[in-house]
Amino acid sequence: MKILITGGAGMIGRKLAQRLASDGALAGKAISKLTLYDVVPAVAPAGAGVPVDLATGDLPAMGEADRLIADRPHVIFHLAAIVSGEAEQDFDKGYRINLDGTRSLLQAIAKAGYKPRVVFASSIAVFGAPFPDAIGDEFFNTPLTSYGTQKTIGELLISDYSRKGFIDGIAIRLPTICIRPGKPNKAASGFFSNIMREPLAGEEAVLPVGESVTHWHASPRAAVGFMLHAASLDLARLGWRRALTMPGLAVTVGEQIAALRNVAGDRVVARIRRQPDSFVEGIVAGWPRKFAPTRALELGFTADASFEEIIRIHIEDELGGKFA
Repeated sequence: MKILITGGAGMIGRKLAQRLASDGALAGKAISKLTLYDVVPAVAPAGAGVPVDLATGDLPAMGEADRLIADRPHVIFHLAAIVSGEAEQDFDKGYRINLDGTRSLLQAIAKAGYKPRVVFASSIAVFGAPFPDAIGDEFFNTPLTSYGTQKTIGELLISDYSRKGFIDGIAIRLPTICIRPGKPNKAASGFFSNIMREPLAGEEAVLPVGESVTHWHASPRAAVGFMLHAASLDLARLGWRRALTMPGLAVTVGEQIAALRNVAGDRVVARIRRQPDSFVEGIVAGWPRKFAPTRALELGFTADASFEEIIRIHIEDELGGKFA
């Protein structure tokens, strides 16, 4: 089985690649080639027991997608995108990468005349206020950001290209992934991770919103699990409604901080500095807060049990079991 990950240099792409390389198989089939594609060079997973190809390029560029799928990968994880804050601030770039790149990839597959499994990383940003107490599977998409609009269009494309028989696709709406390793990025949701990650590393972090803000979270480990399950699922069970909201945890910022205190103590929590930011507050105000992801749960998707578990996963996976 040949597998392609677009956005292979990103955080989820790296962790997904490491898991696939470690497992050596997907859905009971041995992996014969793993291709990691991004605009910047990816890094081959440590100790990979399968052949790994590292490719760079500009996915929306003419002919690039045709080249990328020339060897007909059986499973494509389409993660390549720019993040929410950047897509909002740079309108043209957001549509070029998040929409044109997706359409180019799907068109190349259609032209190639084969039918791979495509797992599209969507987002809960496809929903916009006003919200019910918990957003169910029947709630409509009315995004209030350009990023959310681009992801909504991507979901529709996945469903339509599947209906036409070009792909066997599924779009999974990821919660905000927390705690993201590495450095802060331009995602408007980045502070949810920053106020956990930096204090655990002995550094100060800025909190730009109030502690009453509620959001929907899952760990990087859970996100990889979502991807693998989506790639292995019998998609006939979904019909032509190929977009699913993933399970997660609805917690307030205050509850995040309380969980951090329970795991790491007051000394770590004291490194969080309150500094309101109206731009971030405005974006977050239009985001969903809680979900009732019945379809995903019935199909076997699972998430983290508590926010304390999310913190402990970060300490274990990224900090060698210790914090500052």
